[in-house]
Amino acid sequence: MTIAPNPYSRTRKRLLPAAASLAIAGGIGFGAVATGTAPVLADAVRVEAPQVPGFADVVERVSPAVVSVKVKAKIEPAADDGSDQSDDPDGMNNLPDNPQLRQFFKQFRGFGDQNGHEGGNRRFSHRDHNNDQPRPVAQGSGFFISDDGYLVTNNHVVEEGSAFTVVMNDGKELDAKLIGTDPRTDLAVLKVDGVGKFTYVDFADDSKVRVGDWVVAVGNPFGLGGTVTAGIVSARGRDIGAGPYDDFIQIDASVNRGNSGGPTFNLNGQVVGINTAIFSPSGGSVGIAFDIPASTAKQVVQDLMKSGSVQRGWLGVEIQPVTSDIAESLGLKSQNGALVSGAQDGGPGKKAGITAGDVITQVEGKDVASPKELARLIGAYPPGKSVDVTVWRDGKSQTIKVDLGTLPSTDKQASADPQQPAAPAKPAALADLGLTVTKSENGKGLVVTDVDPDSDAADRGIQPGDVITSVNSTEVNGTEDVAKAMADAVKSGRKAVLMQITRDDSNRFVALPVAKG
Repeated sequence: MTIAPNPYSRTRKRLLPAAASLAIAGGIGFGAVATGTAPVLADAVRVEAPQVPGFADVVERVSPAVVSVKVKAKIEPAADDGSDQSDDPDGMNNLPDNPQLRQFFKQFRGFGDQNGHEGGNRRFSHRDHNNDQPRPVAQGSGFFISDDGYLVTNNHVVEEGSAFTVVMNDGKELDAKLIGTDPRTDLAVLKVDGVGKFTYVDFADDSKVRVGDWVVAVGNPFGLGGTVTAGIVSARGRDIGAGPYDDFIQIDASVNRGNSGGPTFNLNGQVVGINTAIFSPSGGSVGIAFDIPASTAKQVVQDLMKSGSVQRGWLGVEIQPVTSDIAESLGLKSQNGALVSGAQDGGPGKKAGITAGDVITQVEGKDVASPKELARLIGAYPPGKSVDVTVWRDGKSQTIKVDLGTLPSTDKQASADPQQPAAPAKPAALADLGLTVTKSENGKGLVVTDVDPDSDAADRGIQPGDVITSVNSTEVNGTEDVAKAMADAVKSGRKAVLMQITRDDSNRFVALPVAKG
C-alpha cells in the first residue's frame, strides 16, 4: 500500500523558521509537538488609528529663525573700604574663629595645597588677568524679525549686559549690538551684522488667537539650546502685575529659565507671543507661562528699530477701577471706565479740565473698559496728539479735548498738600456711615477719627486718619455737607454716595451705601 505524503505537513515544515527548527531538533520548548511540525505564531498587536498631525513641519521651518542670546557684562570690583589687605592676603580674617570652617575654606577655595597645608600653589585670587573682560551674566532666547539681522528678545535678558552674542540654530556664534529697550513691556531689539540673509519670522494677528489653540514654544531653556515644547492657549488678557500694559497670553507649553525672549508660534509658523514670565512655586515649569501678545510686541519693536526707544502719550491722571458701588453712586449703568482719583499738577489732563471724580469712558470714540485699557489706549498715541476724552460728570457725559504729553521715564505721583489729622477736639458722628470725624487743621475736608468696625466704611477700608475731601464731587468742610450730599443721593434714587479720600498724599474714591432695600 502506498501512503501519499501529507501535503499539510510538508507545508508546515517548509514555513518553519530556522530558530524553531533548532528548537525541535533539540527537543526543547515544544513539549509533545511531533518532529517536523511547529506552532503557529500569533501576529503582534497593531492598531490602525487616525494619524494626529504633529508639529515637525512647523518646527523645521521656524527653528533657523530662533536663537540663543548670551549676555556679558563687566563686573565691577567691590568698593574699596580703605582697609589694608596685606595683613590678610588669603581673606581669612573675616571668618569666624572656627578651625573646621577655616580648614574647609583652605581646601575648597584654593588656599594651601591639596592636603590643606598653607604655602601650596593653589592660592585663591580675587582677581585674574581677564578681570577687565565682560563676563557672562545672563542667557535667554530671541528670534529674527528681518532678513538683515534684527531680532527680538526680553529687556530683562539684556538689561545688565554690555556685550551680546547670539547662537544660531546650527551652533554658529555672532556678535550683536543693542538697538533699544522698552522696560514697560519688557522688550528689546538686537542687531546682528552678518554675511547673507537671515531666516526670519513674522508676527501673527493675535486678535484671532483663541483659548484652546495649539501653540509651539521654541527657545533656550537652561542653556540647552533649540528646545521645542507644545501646548495650548490657556487664557487671554492676563494681568500679572508686571506693569501698566499687562495683557498677557497664558499658555501651558513648558517654559523655563532661558526661554525668556523666545517666540511662541501658531501652527502657521507665526509668532503669537513672546515668552516673558512663568508662574512657578518650584522655579521650574508647572504649565503656567505668560507671553507678550504679538500686537503689543509688533508696535513696540517698530518704534525701537526706528529710534531706539518708545515715546508714549501721557494723560497725567491717577485712576482707579469703577466698582458696582461706585457706578451706583454716580448713576452709571455699568462698571466700565476709569475713575479719576487725581489730576497731576501741570499734567495734560488737568490743563484740559479733567478733575478728580470724573469717570473716563471713551478715548477717541473707543470704549474704556478699565484703567488698564485706558493706559493702553493713551500709550498707543504719540506725545502731542490731540485726543477726545469722554468723561462722566454730574450725571451726564461730556467730551474734553486733551493734548497728550510725553510719558515720563518714571511715573509721576500726584502732588498734594500734606495734611496732618488734627486732634479731635470736637468730633462729630456720621452715624449712618459708621464714622466719627472732625474738621481738618487746614479747614479742607473732614478727618476720620474713628470707624465702627461693623460698618460699611470699615469693610471698604476707611481708616482713622483718612481725610474726606468731597462727597459726590462736592467739597465738604463739615458734617452738614456730608448729610446734604447723602440726602441728595436718596432723592435721586441712588443707594450710595461717592467719597473722595486722601491718605498719605494720594487720593482714592470709596462708595458708601446710604439706603437699604
